[in-house]
Amino acid sequence: MERKRNIIIAALVMVGIWELAAFLLNTMALPNPRAVVSHALQMVSDGSIIDDLLISCTRAVCGILLALLTAVPLGLFIGAEPQWRRRLSPYIYLLYPIPHVVLLPLIIILFGIGNFSKIFLIALIIFFQIIVTTRDAAKSVHQNYYYAMQTLGATRLQIYRHVIFPSALPKIMTAMRISIGTAVAILFFAESFATTRGLGYIIMDSWGRADYIALYSGIFFMALLGFFLYLLLDIAERRICRWTVVH
Repeated sequence: MERKRNIIIAALVMVGIWELAAFLLNTMALPNPRAVVSHALQMVSDGSIIDDLLISCTRAVCGILLALLTAVPLGLFIGAEPQWRRRLSPYIYLLYPIPHVVLLPLIIILFGIGNFSKIFLIALIIFFQIIVTTRDAAKSVHQNYYYAMQTLGATRLQIYRHVIFPSALPKIMTAMRISIGTAVAILFFAESFATTRGLGYIIMDSWGRADYIALYSGIFFMALLGFFLYLLLDIAERRICRWTVVH
């Protein structure tokens, strides 16, 4: 209860700062929050934002899931198998620092301007965030846990299931927290090019028309999408990693 109250207080403080800044600057480029919220609610009531919000949500969620389903198993395998870690880690070392966002033109050329190119870009970028964290988490599992399971006759798959994955899970969830913010940011970038649907397009289109209230409404919905995804992850973490949650 106290946590929820603190979040509400923080939100009210941020809105108050926004209101004060809009009053002091007195510029069209920074409308007050009341006008933005009113316009956002109007967009919801007339349905003009619903399709774009669902499209952006689908792209973000699919990108996150694609990265998660590929990076976690591979990260666990690389971290838990020393011989494969020595072979594959150099590739991660070389590929991780590359600013993958610059590959968007090539991805569009290869996969077209549809949803898959945007989903693939999101997945590609957060894939490396998740795999590095997962690999290091699996690598840090003490060998004594392996020996104990082997003494009990556990197979390698059972060791992965009952030792390696549970041990790495808290750090995987932490990587997911970081990845959600990254995914929403990349979603905006991906929807700024070669598309006519999505929240990113609405923001850029409003900017081009100097419709600042619509611009901030688009930003509001983009922030709401990120908050919603973060909230879902927070709920999931509290259910599956209860031993790490600080009450």
